[in-house]
Amino acid sequence: MTTILVVEDEEHLRATLVYNLRKEGYTVQVASSGPEAVAMVHAIAPDALLLDVMLPGFDGFEVCRRVRQVSQVPILMVTARSDEIDVVAGLELGADDYIVKPFRIRELLARVRAALRRPSSRSGGVDAALAPVRAGDLVLEPATYTVRLGAQLLSLKPRAFALLHFFMQHPGQVFSREQLLRQLWDEPFIGDPRTVDVHVRWIREQIEADPSHPQRLRTIRHVGYQFVG
Repeated sequence: MTTILVVEDEEHLRATLVYNLRKEGYTVQVASSGPEAVAMVHAIAPDALLLDVMLPGFDGFEVCRRVRQVSQVPILMVTARSDEIDVVAGLELGADDYIVKPFRIRELLARVRAALRRPSSRSGGVDAALAPVRAGDLVLEPATYTVRLGAQLLSLKPRAFALLHFFMQHPGQVFSREQLLRQLWDEPFIGDPRTVDVHVRWIREQIEADPSHPQRLRTIRHVGYQFVG
């Protein structure tokens, strides 16, 4: 059964979309905020998203950006914002289609069917990159951008979060600064490679009992860094 996630905070429109999609034979789930939408993508791995732009928590553009980091699920943005700059922004963030309100429901359903026919729509939903990773009492959840050490919720900047995620996916392996820069920067990094050291220090301040004598994220002298959990 094909599952559509409807992300819309306006109750009447959400109910209309749910009713018509179910009439077409789809299974429909709903979310009404940005954070809830990202969490639902992880929880149910939908086959397509109908995504409003104006949402509480964070907007549809941010939802699209976060989902695209981990999944190629079709995203159809549904919004009253018709300015060209908004349309371009949505498409450049990875949306497959941009539907402006008000719209005809038959047209919307046709666009959903077209999106589902594209090969990427059956790529398996959420990639493994969205799955939680654990190392003892340290748990990182990419879907909700949270890290917990036991019962404590940690606070990491986005790049440090990504670096810790990479380390936790490769326990025991040793990586040089240059290797880590290639993993965490989408384009060639220009600057001091010791920026990695700064991010490592931030991580250690959060996850180590004694950051000056790290046990989880170790320095391998003259080589790089190793996460041992």
